[in-house]
Amino acid sequence: MTASSVTRPDAGAEAGGDAPPRTRTAERLAALGRAELTLLMRNKAALVTALFVPALTAFSLRGMVRDLDLGDTGLSMATVLLPGALGLALIFSVYANLVTVYVTRRESLVLKRLRTGEVRDWEIFAAGAIPALLLAVVQCVLLILLMTVALDAPAPAAPHLVVVAVLTGAALLMAGGALTAAVTRTAESAQLTFLPFWLLSMAGSGMFLPREVLPGRAADISAWLPFSPVMDLLRGGWTGDLGAVDQGRLVLATLAWTGVAALGVRRWFRWSPRN
Repeated sequence: MTASSVTRPDAGAEAGGDAPPRTRTAERLAALGRAELTLLMRNKAALVTALFVPALTAFSLRGMVRDLDLGDTGLSMATVLLPGALGLALIFSVYANLVTVYVTRRESLVLKRLRTGEVRDWEIFAAGAIPALLLAVVQCVLLILLMTVALDAPAPAAPHLVVVAVLTGAALLMAGGALTAAVTRTAESAQLTFLPFWLLSMAGSGMFLPREVLPGRAADISAWLPFSPVMDLLRGGWTGDLGAVDQGRLVLATLAWTGVAALGVRRWFRWSPRN
């Protein structure tokens, strides 16, 4: 059963009141977002994972990055570790978190009950993602402040690229989280189904191992991975070596992968429990 196979009330027929549709949408998103934020704040494991794992991982990999031959890449330990930590923060705060959220809400019939009302499908996904997105932004700001001091890193040469990377990366991971949730049967298995994307991004998207140090064919293939454009934008934010054409190409590549994931969600996401 797909999203389009469930009969829903007419979303355009607002129940009572003459509030504009945009106002009602904002009210629904705010109400659902507050509820999800309350649940997230009670989930200590998710908070600890999102807040501490990226920084601890980055600092634990300092030795490995120091031993890399970065001489011909134009990169330094700081411009490898700092963007890598931000990328990892996005994956844990948004992607891993939302896989669990969407699966848990589906299996407990929350999503199905929401769809019997006036809430649109995209509002359900967006509201569930609001706390994760806020957590990701806070985590990225804290990591930039902490690691800039700890690594004596320079300020971003193109800070707008960091902002663009965080926003487009969050959108990609939100859609990817919903798509992964579509093939995840239980909340328990959600602790495992996010691993392939995470490991693939760690190994091939240049998170802590720049693609510049990979063999030619491996580097070419890795450039097509979904999270690679996000990491290129993040790293370009510190190095400032991305031209306008490259910036546009990377943003379009990220949006294209986001669109592919969204189409997959529309086709395969089930709103009823899979058990």
